[in-house]
Amino acid sequence: MSTATIRRLDRAVQQATAKLEAARKGEMWPLTASEKRQVVTALAGGSYKVVRGKSTAKADRKLDALKSSIEARLSAELSALQTEHQSAVNKAAADKAARKAKGWF
Repeated sequence: MSTATIRRLDRAVQQATAKLEAARKGEMWPLTASEKRQVVTALAGGSYKVVRGKSTAKADRKLDALKSSIEARLSAELSALQTEHQSAVNKAAADKAARKAKGWF
């Protein structure tokens, strides 16, 4: 593996980490379009219930479930990138060791 691949994976891991933290803070930018639509729909439903003076329990549960699914998706993405990064680093180290071992004999 080249160092360019490792740097690319480093940036991807950093971006995935930033996305996960932003999602935990409640920011909307790391969400997919479908997730954004679901969040807005749940918020609109909850605000409608508030205006009518009714319970928002269903909208709250929907938002909680959506938040946990978003965090699970971003966590899985992050762990996959970290695994790929580690395998790239290991392969680069093995290639370097093979080149060094070959050179003196």
